[in-house]
Amino acid sequence: MKFLDEAKVYIRSGDGGGGSVSFRREKFIEFGGPDGGDGGRGGDVWVETVNGLNTLIDFRFQQHFKATIGTHGMGRNRTGANGSDVTLKVPVGTQIFEEDRETLICDLTVEGQRYCLAHGGNGGFGNAHFKTSTNQAPDWANPGLPGEEKTIWLRLKLIADAGLVGMPNAGKSTFLASVTRARPKIANYPFTTLHPNLGVATIDEREFILADIPGLIEGAHEGVGIGDRFLGHVERTRVLLHLVSAQEEKVGKAYKTVKHELEAYGNDLTDKPEIVALSQIDVLDEAELKKKTKELAKACGKTPFQISAVTGKGMTEVLRALRDIIVEENAEEKPAKVPKLRHRDIVVADEAEDLGEDGADDQP
Repeated sequence: MKFLDEAKVYIRSGDGGGGSVSFRREKFIEFGGPDGGDGGRGGDVWVETVNGLNTLIDFRFQQHFKATIGTHGMGRNRTGANGSDVTLKVPVGTQIFEEDRETLICDLTVEGQRYCLAHGGNGGFGNAHFKTSTNQAPDWANPGLPGEEKTIWLRLKLIADAGLVGMPNAGKSTFLASVTRARPKIANYPFTTLHPNLGVATIDEREFILADIPGLIEGAHEGVGIGDRFLGHVERTRVLLHLVSAQEEKVGKAYKTVKHELEAYGNDLTDKPEIVALSQIDVLDEAELKKKTKELAKACGKTPFQISAVTGKGMTEVLRALRDIIVEENAEEKPAKVPKLRHRDIVVADEAEDLGEDGADDQP
């Protein structure tokens, strides 16, 4: 399955059916009168998040979605059938934008969430609707209202708890493969990872989702290399794990290069909690490791973790640090539960003083 995180789609809801102009004419019935039925309502266009999808590749093969029109009304007071709805199935984390690609329509972050993108047109009234005591034979009916049509953009931002960032060949895919069951492509050349990968890591019986995105190089915000278009997939994460390869000649410069690209991208990525780790330390001796750790600590302002996905050194400590931040961030964001009150349960403060402990009014 190919990865596609952006798609342009044309949608149109159904037109409403027209009302009917009809008169009842039956033998031996003295008074007929109008009996034209109303038209049916046009179908809506919905978008719904479903489980099992992590790409928008389906919208590469179908870009037009049209709901059916409502059936026209008929005689004998028969109302036309409503048009059938059409539903766009998208992955969790999909954002819907207007054609300008800036106006956000909805952000779907929960499985099973639905949103109506275009409402169908209402059906027109038949002539029986206009019958009155002074107008007993109306010979007109309303046409159905037209549906809505628009072009929208779908943009996918993967739902993950932690995101991996760094230069190409910093060991992000190797890290993901060692702590999860994901199997990303791993090779000794830049930009081996061409699209984001997800994996579920487990530490101390607690699971969280890791997202690995293609590496960033200097000038990525200007389109150099693969660019920064995949950074949107770490916008929703709680914490970033910044990996700096120990094979870099200047690890401090490598860290600042990626940090600069995150700042240029914006969207509060630099405000997220960050864990810095010096990866691939199995290729260094003790003296060189100490030197590069000190250089990286000076660049990032904190003591970096020392990890090796090959030998497993430092991996547990990093995973526990990620877990602690994720748990803390989730606890802070979780809103307090407010009991739902029915309308009759709401009591004005001044009136509450007049009520007894059992909630009944003391006055007879």
